[in-house]
Amino acid sequence: MPDFDLPRRLAAEALGTALLVATVVGSGIMAEGLTKDVALALLGNTLPTGAILVVLITILGPISGAHFNPAVSLVFALKRELAPRDALLYVAAQVAGGIVGTVMAHAMFALPLVDASLKVRTGGGQWFAEAVAAFGLVATILAGIRFNRSAVPWLVGLYITAAYWFTASTSFANPAVAIARSMTNTFSGIRPADLPGFIGAEIFGAVAAMIFMGWLLHSGGEAITKEARS
Repeated sequence: MPDFDLPRRLAAEALGTALLVATVVGSGIMAEGLTKDVALALLGNTLPTGAILVVLITILGPISGAHFNPAVSLVFALKRELAPRDALLYVAAQVAGGIVGTVMAHAMFALPLVDASLKVRTGGGQWFAEAVAAFGLVATILAGIRFNRSAVPWLVGLYITAAYWFTASTSFANPAVAIARSMTNTFSGIRPADLPGFIGAEIFGAVAAMIFMGWLLHSGGEAITKEARS
């Protein structure tokens, strides 16, 4: 990241989020058009999403860190690894990129460019699922960076692929993606009115993961070294 200036990092965040959302929304439209089997349609939505994450994190990670997610940017800002101003600009780029991704998907399938979703996604189970999804995502990222940085693209792609199926919410785990998905009345949509619950749960889960993993990844050896230096 230090090799790339802020405009390039913001462009990478916007591009990555746009292509991620275009994949989520576009594959959902394609799947829904090819089958009436909801389970098969969800599988058709899941696999492209996991695959594109591996690609995007691999090619854009060296530029911006490949957050593509305001909750992830918040975690790195709280960890003092991303300046607050840069974090706010990352979030703006991610949200803008996500909206462009929805428009791109609609344009490819000759749908209205923006169409507010009517799909209801609300309730305690859904909110808890989003907190779990975001917790697991951030835990995966932080542990991956600690133990095997080069594997992070695959770890994140595989985690999201799994979380699509084990969470009741199908694992949005991303406020920018949630906002973008509120603008599509297709398979992957969410009602705009349901966004606050999802976004709040995602942020809670991400921060909880940061706190827990900060403790879990703090080895006894590190503590001894710090005591010896003091």
